[in-house]
Amino acid sequence: MNSQLNCLSRVFALAVLCSIPSALAFSPPASQISTIASSHRCNTNTRTSSIFSSTWSTATDEVDCIVIGSGIGGLSCAALLAATGRKVKVLEKHYELGGCAHEFYMDMEGRTVPSSALKSGEKRNDLFHFEAGPSLYSGLSQDRSPNPLKHIYQMIEEEPEWITYDEWGAFLPEAPEGYQLSIGAENFEKILLQYGGQSAVDDWNMLASSLRPMAGGIKGIPHAAIRGDLGILLTVALKFPLSFLNVLKYAAEFSKPFDLDKLGLKNEFLKNYLDMLAFLLQGLPADQTLTVVMAYMVEDFFRENAVMDFPKGGSGELIGALARGVTKRKGCDIELSTAVEEIIVENGRAVGVKLAKSGRKIRAKEAVISNADLYNTYKFVPEGIHQGFDEERARFVGITANPKDGSVPYCKSFMHLHLAVKAELIPDDAPPQWTVVQDWSKGIDAVGNVVVVSVGSKLDSTLAPPGYHVIHAYTAGNEPYEDWEQFEHLMDDAVARDKDEAYQAFKDERAKPIWDAIQKRAPRVVKGACVVEKVATPLTHARFLSRHRGNYGLAIAPGNSEGWTFPDVKTPIEGYYRCGDSTTSGIGVPAVASSGAVCANAIMSVWDQLELNSKIKMP
Repeated sequence: MNSQLNCLSRVFALAVLCSIPSALAFSPPASQISTIASSHRCNTNTRTSSIFSSTWSTATDEVDCIVIGSGIGGLSCAALLAATGRKVKVLEKHYELGGCAHEFYMDMEGRTVPSSALKSGEKRNDLFHFEAGPSLYSGLSQDRSPNPLKHIYQMIEEEPEWITYDEWGAFLPEAPEGYQLSIGAENFEKILLQYGGQSAVDDWNMLASSLRPMAGGIKGIPHAAIRGDLGILLTVALKFPLSFLNVLKYAAEFSKPFDLDKLGLKNEFLKNYLDMLAFLLQGLPADQTLTVVMAYMVEDFFRENAVMDFPKGGSGELIGALARGVTKRKGCDIELSTAVEEIIVENGRAVGVKLAKSGRKIRAKEAVISNADLYNTYKFVPEGIHQGFDEERARFVGITANPKDGSVPYCKSFMHLHLAVKAELIPDDAPPQWTVVQDWSKGIDAVGNVVVVSVGSKLDSTLAPPGYHVIHAYTAGNEPYEDWEQFEHLMDDAVARDKDEAYQAFKDERAKPIWDAIQKRAPRVVKGACVVEKVATPLTHARFLSRHRGNYGLAIAPGNSEGWTFPDVKTPIEGYYRCGDSTTSGIGVPAVASSGAVCANAIMSVWDQLELNSKIKMP
C-alpha cells in the first residue's frame, strides 16, 4: 500500500513545473509593466538581513525540527512547519540566505557587501543587486494560481510585492536578428507560422488537443496537498474529486517519456522549440521529460492574461518572504554562516545535528530535514550508522560519487556573468530578458548553446544605483563539470586562481558565448566597459553553494535503462528527511517549493495540513 501511495504522490509531484513555459511563448509587442501589492507584502526597502530581528528568535539548543540549508525548498518546508506551531531552526552554511536562489550585493568598486553588514531596514542606493540563480517567474502575481510557491506564500501569509511584464526577446537559428515580443498562446501560433510554417501550427494544435485533457487534473490540485500516506484521500481525493479522478485516468500516460515522434510531430522548428522549453524547465531534452510535465507546460500556454512576474526588490525578496514565515513564529529562527558537520543518529533515529566549527549540538524532537544536495545529504551521516541508509547511499553515489563510475546522473552545471554597466550601454527599447540559441543541430545541451540574459534593473530600478543596470546572464545547464575537474585544486585558493593562466583562459573561453548573447541586444556591453565583471563557473557553485560537482539536481529521465528514480522525501533513517532538487519534484522554482511542502506534509498531521491548505486559492 505504501509503495502505491508513494507512486501516486510522485505522479502529482512530478507535474510541478509552471515557472517558465509562458515566459517563452511570444507574440507581437504590447509590453506593459505593472506592480501588484500582495495583502501580505513585504517592505521592499528592507534588506533580507532584517528578518533576523524577530522578537521570537531563539538560541535554544533543542527544537522540534531542524532544517539544513535555506534554499527555496528548505525555507518552504521550515515556514510551513513553523506555521503549525512547531519550533523550527534553519541552519545555513553560506552568509546569505537562499541557496542556489540567493541574492548578493556589490558596491561600485566591485566589493561584496554581505546583507549582514546592512542595518535593519536600511536602503542603500549605491549597491548592485545580483541574482545567483533564477531570473524567470510566472504564476505568482495573480491571486489564484496553480504555482506551488504561490500556495506556500498564501499558507504562511507572507509574500513579496510583484512587478508584472509581458515582453521577451529571442534569438533563434531561424531568427538570427532576433525578435522582441509579448507572451501569449494565441500569438505563439504567429511565431510558429512565421518560422515553422503552417505545419508547425498544425502539429502544435494536434499536440495541444492530445495533452490538454491530461492537464486538467494536475492543474486542479494544489501540489501542497500531496501526501505519501492514506491522508492523501482527505487532502486530495475528497477535496478535489474530479481532478483526482482525472489524474488516475491518465496516470499511466503521465509517467511515460515525452516521445515527439510517437505523438506524430514532424515539424522540426516546433520539435526544436519544445526541446528548448523542456531543457529550460528541468535540464533535460523533451524525449527525457515526463509526459505529465509537457502536458502541464502546453496547458500553461493557454493561460488567459499571461504575464511574467518579478519580485519588487529583486529575487532575494522571494527568499525574504519565506524566511519571515519562519522568524515571525515563536521559538523559530535562522542561523547564517553555520555549517553542519554531522547528523546525530541514536537508536536508528535522527535526533539532532553537530555543527562543524564549534562542535555545538542541537537536538531535534521530531525531524531533521536536509535541503542540501543529494551527495551532502548522505555525507552528513557517517557510514556504518544505519544499514538501510548506507545501502541507499551506495546505490545513488557509489564509491566515488562520480557519474562515470556509476553514480546517479547529475544535471550539468552553469556559467554565469554578473555585470554592472552604465545604463546608456543598454538600449532603452531592449527587453528585460532574452534567450539565445546558437544551433539546434549541436544538441540543446551543447556547451554554451543556450544562454539566458536578464536585466532585472529594467523591471526594478532599485536593483542598481541611479544611471546603472545589472545584468545576470547564464548558460542554461549546459556546462559539464568534467571539463573543470582539471582545476579542482584551485577551488579554495583565490590567489592561485587569479594567477593560473590556463584557468583564466578557459574561463574566458567558456564565458564568451554569454558575452555574445548579451551583445545580441546590447552590443556596447563588452569586456572592460563594465563597472563590475564577475564570472561564475561550476567550481564557483561547488565552492559557494556546496553543490557536489557544481550540480543543479539529478538528471533522471523517465523510463531510463538504469532504473534510476528520484529519492523520496523520507530517508531510510527515521526522523531524517530531505527536500529540494534531489527529491521527487526535480529542479526549478515551483518544483523545489513543492518538495518543501511535500516534505513538511510528511512530518505534520493531516489535520495540520488541511488547516494550512484551506488558505490556498486555486484558479
